[in-house]
Amino acid sequence: MEARLRDLLARAGAAPGPVVVLTGAGISAASGIPTFRGPEGYWRIGSVNYRPEHLATRSAFERMPESVWAWYLYRRGVCLAAVPNAAHRALVELERARGERFVLVTQNVDGLHLRAGNTPARTLQVHGNLHFARCFGACGGPLPLPAELGAGWPRDRELDPATAAALRCARCGGWLRPHVLWFDECYDEANYRFDSALGSLGGAALLLVVGTAGATNLPSQLVTAAAARNVPLVVQNLEPSPFTATAARARDGVVVLGEAADEVPRIVAALLA
Repeated sequence: MEARLRDLLARAGAAPGPVVVLTGAGISAASGIPTFRGPEGYWRIGSVNYRPEHLATRSAFERMPESVWAWYLYRRGVCLAAVPNAAHRALVELERARGERFVLVTQNVDGLHLRAGNTPARTLQVHGNLHFARCFGACGGPLPLPAELGAGWPRDRELDPATAAALRCARCGGWLRPHVLWFDECYDEANYRFDSALGSLGGAALLLVVGTAGATNLPSQLVTAAAARNVPLVVQNLEPSPFTATAARARDGVVVLGEAADEVPRIVAALLA
């Protein structure tokens, strides 16, 4: 580990403020979860291939809820079959050591951070969690989905009547929807902890960014704000990205290239040394 990174982590580890960790798809890659923006994300409905940007939308759900749910149940099956990796486990260790001086902001909807042992109170799931659903109307939620809804769901399977019935709201009889932020929706505090995530940088000792390139709005705001406020910034990613460029320009910024499952445990160990 280079001396500059080791020094920055030593100072952050001793500081009274929170360590804020921002994670993206790269942390789950070693667990076998694809990004779904590549070939795995396409979904055929009739003769049309839909991209995630077109399928993961409120407008698509309004038109074809059963087909959208079939895609999400397939995605959920992939995530249920995955297990947390060394990077997830290291962040659990970091939370246990720092307690309230730890905040995890994750873009991932796979639920692996919580399964690894990070607590819901300290984990801000800013894009939601596909293991939960809420009423498409206004009845409330989110509620956990039963494990059998999605476990082993094959790629080409459509909804059967029993599954479709299980995805109905018990109060109003309307559709439940996946508890995820869709491309044509906006962040909010109630469902996606928008204000809490932005506020987490107040007095922060460090922003550690893991496995995300900066393609979505809220993470981009966090990294930009950290650099502007001179919050120490460590960006770990498999390859260069807009976020690594920001860290390279920052006064207290360091870039760590490599696999998250290899690099995050080393970073956490240095923070806790």
